[in-house]
Amino acid sequence: MINEERVILMTKLASYEEHEGRRNMKIINYFRSDYIALQVLKSIFSATIAFAMLFALYVFYKFEDFMQDIYKMDLISFAKSVLTYYGITVLVYGLISYFICAYKYSKARRSLKTYQQNLKKLHSLYGER
Repeated sequence: MINEERVILMTKLASYEEHEGRRNMKIINYFRSDYIALQVLKSIFSATIAFAMLFALYVFYKFEDFMQDIYKMDLISFAKSVLTYYGITVLVYGLISYFICAYKYSKARRSLKTYQQNLKKLHSLYGER
């Protein structure tokens, strides 16, 4: 005879494995610090590329003014201000990325813990026959 509770639990477990579980397994395969460090490095790299593109767009947009004032402006202070903006951008982006990844890791860990508990429950339901 079919046990409805077992069927419902197996369906729930299969659905989790198919969708959310696959992603969570990839996350949990890393140590917490390794996962977060890798994701933060990826985001810093992305922020660097984005900053360079935005800076290039700004220079191209103001190219005429930039070329007229290039001999008048203090290039060292200009470079310092650009590097300061770059540092702030990367720092903020890295911090946001750190908190998001830490949250994702803890959420995946909790989710897999619930999955393990449901597997134990299913195993005990098979033992009750």
